[in-house]
Amino acid sequence: MTQSQRSRFIKTGGLIAFILLVFLYLSPGKHIGSIVGGSGGPSQDAGSQDSLGSSSGGAKCHKSAHPSRPIIQYAIVIDAGSTGSRVHVYRFNNCANTPELENEVFQMTAKRPEGSGLSAYRDDPEAAAKSLDPLLEVAMKEVPDNLKPCTPIVVKATAGLRLLGPEKSKLILEAVRNRLETAYPFALVSAEKGGVEIMDGKDEGVYAWITTNYLLGKIGGPDKTPTAAVFDLGGGSTQIVFEPTFQSPSGGMPEKLAEGDHKYDLDFGGRKFTLYQHSHLGYGLMSAREAVHKTILESRYEANSSDTSWLSEDIHNPCLAPGESKRVKVKFDVAHPLGEVVNVKMVGPTQGSLTSAALCRSTAEKILRKQKHCELHPCSFNGVHQPSLDKTFSREDVYIFSYFYDRTQPLGMPESFTIKELKDLTEKVCDGARSWDTFSSVDGALEELKERPEWCLDLNFMLALLHTGYELPMDREVKIAKKIKGNELGWCLGASLPLLNQESGWKCQIKEVSR
Repeated sequence: MTQSQRSRFIKTGGLIAFILLVFLYLSPGKHIGSIVGGSGGPSQDAGSQDSLGSSSGGAKCHKSAHPSRPIIQYAIVIDAGSTGSRVHVYRFNNCANTPELENEVFQMTAKRPEGSGLSAYRDDPEAAAKSLDPLLEVAMKEVPDNLKPCTPIVVKATAGLRLLGPEKSKLILEAVRNRLETAYPFALVSAEKGGVEIMDGKDEGVYAWITTNYLLGKIGGPDKTPTAAVFDLGGGSTQIVFEPTFQSPSGGMPEKLAEGDHKYDLDFGGRKFTLYQHSHLGYGLMSAREAVHKTILESRYEANSSDTSWLSEDIHNPCLAPGESKRVKVKFDVAHPLGEVVNVKMVGPTQGSLTSAALCRSTAEKILRKQKHCELHPCSFNGVHQPSLDKTFSREDVYIFSYFYDRTQPLGMPESFTIKELKDLTEKVCDGARSWDTFSSVDGALEELKERPEWCLDLNFMLALLHTGYELPMDREVKIAKKIKGNELGWCLGASLPLLNQESGWKCQIKEVSR
């Protein structure tokens, strides 16, 4: 081989070697599994982000839009409710400025005769903590091993745990935190940031607002589109959250939302929102039933306070289905003339009529206490300040869910209807079996009506709450939903989205856990 041939051979070999090195450097398998605990979140370069996406079941992009976040992130939210606990395991990608939800896995605790929630273990905090193990095992299976240490987790308890009192609930929450810190590899949010806590009612409503508007695509994107209001009806309380728009008076500055606990400033997806929110305790559906029964007895007592022998007789209740009867336990204050607890038999009208529906609605409106003094005008009901929906939120979408959905969808109501159509439905239900033929084409509707004597009461309360309480006009359209784009509505998804930020109070867990 001549000198010139040898020189060309070396140059060619060097060029091939250089191309191979470049190829290897750009290969996506370069940094598989490299997660390092940093200041509150994963610390990675572009190569490690690519590898995380690939090793976690594939990704829609090759680079995260956020240098401090991997392409794929998981977040775990445990909803510790009064009737049972539920886990939501969310998978997001960070291909755009706002995280995109790719998947949700949901599981709840098995039913137990003595109760399935944390509050069922009132005297055994350790057992309460271990009751979450089946839910956490679901998370262990869903989250890839290399992402577990940097996957944030929170446990949010609701009113059921609060009823145990501060001492017992504190012991249970401490036991839950200790078990998560020592037995599982996830990144538990700090106590200061509410990693394991009894959730405030206002947060529950705002998180539900975030969930709904995020799934609708109204927040998180580049466009400033009008947002939807959410009305959530639970068993013990009801929440309302919306973004009011104030008009500018002629020649003056626009009005603003008054200061107070009802005002909630939110930053999300690069936008700032000023929300009105309120949680009306005691106005959930189950609480409303109790209040209606109590009002009926108090009205009877006021009409005949000298003789209470009527307590042993059948008590007429226009909110029960025609021909139905029910034993009802009503609780009063200790000093009430009727006693602290009264057990009576309530009966519905002999036959349905529009009069019964009107009487039931009138009773439901009484418990709203519309005449209570309003310190900060305007007020909705029970003396609570609320901007007028008709003036500050007259055209945007209104979503009603939870019990609103559960009491209208089974009777064939469409996804969107007016308050007037809800009134018509209520009158048909209260009219009794003679008007129930209209529901025969709806699968399961007749069985529902026959098995639940409170249908007339429930619908009248919802009608009174929306029209008389929140003052929605009869022609206002509302939407019901249980899921949007296949994802459950409620507060859990809204609570998970802030967890993706490093500032939400968690750090990657790099220590070993003992199980």
